[in-house]
Amino acid sequence: MPFISDRLIRLAPSPTVEITGMALDMKRAGRDVIGLSAGEPDFDTPLHIKEAAQKAMADGKTKYTQVDGIPELKEAIVRKFARENGIETSVDAVSVGSGGKQILFNALLATLNPGDEVLIPTPYWVSFKGIVDLAEGVPVFLPCPLAHGMKLTPAQLDAAITPRTKWLILNSPSNPTGVGYSADELAAFAAILRQHPAVHVISDDIYEHLCYDGFTFATLAAIAPDLQDRILTANGVSKSFCMTGWRIGYCTGPVPLIKAMAKIQSQSTSNPNSIAQYAAVAALDGPMDFMWSNLAAFDRRRKMVVAALDAIDGIDCPMPDGAFYVYPSIEGLIGKRTPDGMVIETDKHFAQYILQAGEVAIVPGVAFGLEPHFRVSYAASDEMLDAAMTRIRDAVDALK
Repeated sequence: MPFISDRLIRLAPSPTVEITGMALDMKRAGRDVIGLSAGEPDFDTPLHIKEAAQKAMADGKTKYTQVDGIPELKEAIVRKFARENGIETSVDAVSVGSGGKQILFNALLATLNPGDEVLIPTPYWVSFKGIVDLAEGVPVFLPCPLAHGMKLTPAQLDAAITPRTKWLILNSPSNPTGVGYSADELAAFAAILRQHPAVHVISDDIYEHLCYDGFTFATLAAIAPDLQDRILTANGVSKSFCMTGWRIGYCTGPVPLIKAMAKIQSQSTSNPNSIAQYAAVAALDGPMDFMWSNLAAFDRRRKMVVAALDAIDGIDCPMPDGAFYVYPSIEGLIGKRTPDGMVIETDKHFAQYILQAGEVAIVPGVAFGLEPHFRVSYAASDEMLDAAMTRIRDAVDALK
């Protein structure tokens, strides 16, 4: 269509949304599909958060608010960063958006010129590339294969930086792998970054509370406070507080960047949902005991899913440090043939086969930039996960 922009033509649709849509279409057609493609906790939003939203509505908090967040929420975010992360900030250095994705979109759109490079460790969350493309930047992928623990190394980072490098994106614990970077590993990155003062960092901390087996969450701005004026620390209430539909993301960073992000937001969505903002205040300032029972359930599911997938011939499933995803390799299945004669040449073929033959929706590794893998979200009930693992095993056993 001639009126569609080149910018949009370059943009690929979100593969996770695409797979989820296919699964929903199959469900509507009467198929018993188990969806493990969406990154969304299956637990309900805690009651005290919903009650805060009800109170906000009763109190008439239903009007436009400040473009990038009400003062009460910004103050709660300042307290959260100090209390939980050791980051000292101020309300003028805080921005609130309609979800973590908008925070990243605002930051990259506000800073990237055509040709500016953004370093993205691979595998990566699908929207990192999409947002950079929309902002007319150049995504530079830094491969982190299974053989290297799916982690970026300091030497790799140093070698990738060029005069065009503007951002490095770090996501720990990671979507899609669940891999997390320790304080020592972040300190090693900081040592490299000190040698390159023009490079800024987006630290995507959205899964900070979902850590297992003694892995301790750390964030770059706390590890290297001397670099804080070059770091955008991004977070949100979606994952840890089970508030995906409330659409509240937030960040802290250099004041000029925060002001530029507000300018972008003022011409796009304007303020985030007013009721959701007051609910987010209750989330950040309120009790967190519910989180530990959720975490225990996720941990149990993580171990069950890893054990089940790792026991299948041809699948190698590493144990994640955090989040609620596993990212197994299917290198041992490439070249096998399905009962109807299709050869599994790629992880996309595998995901299509599992969806049709096993009625389980997974996301192929091509979506995240590292093949041949697939991502499973274990943010689902134990019963659903057990059934899904059995279906995947049976479908793989049918391969020749």
